[in-house]
Amino acid sequence: ILVASCAALVIQSLAANLGVVTGKHLAEHCKAEYSKVPNFLLWVVEEIAVVACDIPEVIGTAFALNMLFSIPVWIGVLLTGLSTLMLLALQQYGVRKLEFLIAFLVFTIAICFVIELHYSKPDPGKVLHGLFVPQLKGNGATGLAISLLGAMVMPHNLFLHSALVLSRKIPRSSLGIKEGLQVLLIESGLALMIAFLINVSVISVSGAVCNAPDLTPDFLAKCEDLDLNKPSFLLRNVVGKWSSKLFPIALLASGQSSTITGTYAGQYVMQGFLDLRLEPWLRNFLTRCLAIIPSLIVALIGGSAGAGKLIIIASMILSFELPFALVPLLKFTSCKTKMGSHANP
Repeated sequence: ILVASCAALVIQSLAANLGVVTGKHLAEHCKAEYSKVPNFLLWVVEEIAVVACDIPEVIGTAFALNMLFSIPVWIGVLLTGLSTLMLLALQQYGVRKLEFLIAFLVFTIAICFVIELHYSKPDPGKVLHGLFVPQLKGNGATGLAISLLGAMVMPHNLFLHSALVLSRKIPRSSLGIKEGLQVLLIESGLALMIAFLINVSVISVSGAVCNAPDLTPDFLAKCEDLDLNKPSFLLRNVVGKWSSKLFPIALLASGQSSTITGTYAGQYVMQGFLDLRLEPWLRNFLTRCLAIIPSLIVALIGGSAGAGKLIIIASMILSFELPFALVPLLKFTSCKTKMGSHANP
């Protein structure tokens, strides 16, 4: 998480630099520089990334509904379509309102896990040791590490970040651009710092609960095969009843905030590569349908355990697709931003 957070800060800063200095986002640069076949392939890869990112949101929302209201996971997957309609209703108020909503949801997640930390009381020394001395222990640890990278440095977010900065009113002068980039760097740093603290809190709470001295054999068995719908059970029995409700609330808020960013990323990717702009409701509906289908199939066949594994697989796909966004970004940043900075007196 620490390494991925630092990488995300550097990469997002590059994406912001590209958008601010050149006035075009990453997908538009790809369309201008590459021929039709590479452009089409890049578009397909990024659309897969958007869908792969939406799958954890669908399953996470379904798990949250299961923990809060005892709704079966497969029904919760279908109900995620309703959350999409609610978000679409908010899109008519503009990007700034949605940014405020995302900030509110992230704040909700942070508050939930601050309370969880207070109840679970993880060992600070062990948390710091885990941050700076990385280890891969247990079955599937390598796959989890790969999935964490993709979950934190999502490839389609590079296209989104280079596009969102275009909505900022930055003076077209060398000084104005320089100051604008500094402000954006601070914003990205603060956002990633909050995300970093939340992610560390999630793992710290889970580690503290699963290492509690009075765990029963049943609890220990659940900790050996931990997925998203088990922490609530553990928190309720180890920490307290109210604590168990905070986890699904945080999970629900996380899914909704990620859905918003995924929808906007898909819009910019499609617009940049294909010169095609769909209505937000149609774009969100198509993405969500493509994410619901595999999630529903896996939830029906494999249950909650299979759905949890699908989250890891989807995040691993994001990790493997990262070079397809990172390589063009590095190429255009190295040449376009230099040209753009010289072009602005």
